[in-house]
Amino acid sequence: MFASLRHITRLLGIARTLARHDALFPLKGLRLSPALLFALRLTAWPGAKKMAGRRRGEKLAAALQAMGPSFIKLGQALATRSDLLGEEVTADLSALQDRLPPFDSALARASIEKELGRPMDELFASFDSEPIAAASIAQVHFATTPEGAQVAVKVLRPGIEAAFARDIELFTWLAETLEILRPALRRLKPVEVVQTLEKSVRLEMDLRLEAAAASELAANFKGDPDFVIPEVDWIRTGRRVLTLERVEGIRIDQRDQLIEAGFDPTDILAKSSAAFFRQVFRDGFFHADLHPGNLFVDKQGRIAAVDFGITGRLDIETRNFLADMLIGFLNGDYARVAEVHFRAGYVPAHQSQETFTQACRAIGEPILERPLHEISLARLLSQLFQVTEEFEMETQPQLLLLQKTMLLAEGMGRRLNPDVNMWQLARPLIEQWMIENRGPEARLKLAAKELSAGLERLPSLLRQAEHALTGLAEGGLKLHPDTVRAMRGEGSGRPKSAIIAWLVAGVLAATLAFTL
Repeated sequence: MFASLRHITRLLGIARTLARHDALFPLKGLRLSPALLFALRLTAWPGAKKMAGRRRGEKLAAALQAMGPSFIKLGQALATRSDLLGEEVTADLSALQDRLPPFDSALARASIEKELGRPMDELFASFDSEPIAAASIAQVHFATTPEGAQVAVKVLRPGIEAAFARDIELFTWLAETLEILRPALRRLKPVEVVQTLEKSVRLEMDLRLEAAAASELAANFKGDPDFVIPEVDWIRTGRRVLTLERVEGIRIDQRDQLIEAGFDPTDILAKSSAAFFRQVFRDGFFHADLHPGNLFVDKQGRIAAVDFGITGRLDIETRNFLADMLIGFLNGDYARVAEVHFRAGYVPAHQSQETFTQACRAIGEPILERPLHEISLARLLSQLFQVTEEFEMETQPQLLLLQKTMLLAEGMGRRLNPDVNMWQLARPLIEQWMIENRGPEARLKLAAKELSAGLERLPSLLRQAEHALTGLAEGGLKLHPDTVRAMRGEGSGRPKSAIIAWLVAGVLAATLAFTL
C-alpha cells in the first residue's frame, strides 16, 4: 500500500511536468479524474502556453527530456511503438536526444580509479577534463595511455544504478495498473515492454557488456574495407569504465564537410546500407543506436561506429521471415507477405489470411507508390504494427527495436542524399542473401546438414536403446502384468521371440523419432 502511495505521488509529479509541456495525452489510458486533469492544466498553464504550436510528439519529447535519464530511455523505447502512440508522435520521439549536462570530471577520475584499482597517472598519460559527450547513463572523455594510444574513456554517472532502479519500479507499477484498468491493452504487453527496457538499461550499465558487443561486431567485420569498429582496451575496461580506441573522422550527417573532404555522399550511403544489411541479415547482431552522432567517416572513407550500449539480435527464423516479408512488399506480392506472417505464427491461424492480405495491400500501396527515394521501410513496418489490434498480432520486441534502428538509418540516408533510397542500394545484397539462404540449394544443404547431424547422433541413440533394453531385462522398467504374460507367451500363440523383437523395434523407433 505504501509503495502504491509513493508511486501515485510520483505520478502526480510526472503529470504536472507533462501538463507544463501540454503533453497529458498519454495519461488518458489511466482514466484519471477529469477534475484532476483540469487542475493540472490550470496550474501548469503558463508553461504549457510556451508549447503552443508544437506537435504532440515534440511536447512529449520535451517533457521526457525534462524528467531525466530514465524517462529519456522510456521515450526512446516508445519511439518504436506507433501501435500505442501513433506514427506522428513516435516519429517525434525518435528524435529525442539523449543529452544531459556533464558531471564533474573529478568524480569521473575517482570512479575510474576505484573501478580499475589503479591511480590515474598509471592508467593514462593525459585525461581531458571536459567530456566530449554526456548522456543519460555515462559521459565520454578523451585520453592518452602511457603507451601513446589515443583513446576514448566512457564513465557511468554516479548513482545512476539506484536512480534507474527507482524509476523502473515506477514504470512496472504503472504498466501493471494499465493492464488492470485497460485489459484490452494486454496484448500490447506493457509489462513486457518495461521488462525489455529494464533489461536493456541493465545491460547498458555494465560497460563490460558494451565492450563485448564492440568486440563481437569487430570480429564480424574483420577485414571489411568499408566498416570498422574501434578496438577495446580491456586492461582499462570494467563494469563502470569502458576504454576504446579513439575514432577520428567527419560525422556521417555532415554532408558538406564530406564533399569538401573529397567523399561522395552516395558512396558513403551505399557503404552504410551494406553494413546495416550485413549486421541484420548475415550476422543477426546489429548496432541499434545508429544516429549520426555514432557514425563517422575516417580519412580512408571507411565508416566507423561508436557507442555499442544498445544492440539487437535476430535469430535465423526471424531473419528469414523479415527477408520474405520485405521482398514481398518490394515486389507488391501481398499474398506472400500475409503467408509469411501466418507461417511465423505472428497472426493467429483463426484469422482470415485473405483479409490480412488486403490489409497488407492497404499498407504497402500508399508507401510503395511514392517516388523511389521517398520509400520508407521503417514507415512500412510502423504501419504494419498499427494493424495489430484488428488481427490479434502479438508485439514482437525484436522487430520493434529493428524498426527504430531502420528509422534512424533512413533519416541518416536522407541527409546524405535525399534523392537515393538506401534500401534500393541494399536490394541486390538482400536478393543474393535470399538465394543463398532461402533458395532450393540452400534448403537442400539444410536438409543434408540435419540428416548428417541425425546420423552423427545415431550411435548415441543406439546406446540409449541398449540401456533401455538392459533396464527392461533387469526389471528396471515396470510393465503391466498383461504385458509380462504376453512376453512369456501365456495366452497367446505368438512366440516370445517375436514379441520381444517387436518391443525392441518399438523402443528403438520411438527413441529415433523423438530425437530426430
